[in-house]
Amino acid sequence: RILAGLEKQSAGTITVDSAGWRVENAMVFQESGLFPWMSVQENVGFGLMTRGMPAAERAPLVDAAMRLVGLTQFRNHFPHQLSGGMQQRVAIARAFVTDPAVLYMDEPFAALDAQNRTILQEELVRLWETTRKTVVYITHSIEEALFLGDRIAIMTAHPGRIKEIIDVPFPHPRNLMELSVTPTFGELKLKIWRVLEEEVNRARA
Repeated sequence: RILAGLEKQSAGTITVDSAGWRVENAMVFQESGLFPWMSVQENVGFGLMTRGMPAAERAPLVDAAMRLVGLTQFRNHFPHQLSGGMQQRVAIARAFVTDPAVLYMDEPFAALDAQNRTILQEELVRLWETTRKTVVYITHSIEEALFLGDRIAIMTAHPGRIKEIIDVPFPHPRNLMELSVTPTFGELKLKIWRVLEEEVNRARA
């Protein structure tokens, strides 16, 4: 939330790309945050509309964002007509359509069932491989961090500080199901758990 400019830090500095940190960014939250009275295409284009972009200029950008997440045929649907996974796809499209330099994602798939979570993880990997956007992704899941990440920053519990940074060696493109059964995946999962274990126990105490 500090990186996205939603809260002000009480101490310290933030630097992005060796310069100021107020770069163009977008954020995807755990809940989709869609406007229930707006259609899919209206929700996706909302950020562009608030920037004053004319409808004629918005339309092709919104179409491209909907195609990116496979929602073109649902453009006129409303949020209540969509599954939770599809709502999160709308939220991701709404973030991507503004062409942010950095995308912040705060446990965006945590509330989804296992199948939808896996599908959207694969979708996000595909989107990243297409756009190469910088993504800062918060998760409590070791598997998700290994599936999606290239660098994992492990945090301490209260106060939250970076305890260790682990580079993820898996190349792109990635197949998440195939990746999960490799020996290296299991070894890294155990390594991260060993780093986390003390913090988890300390937080519970």
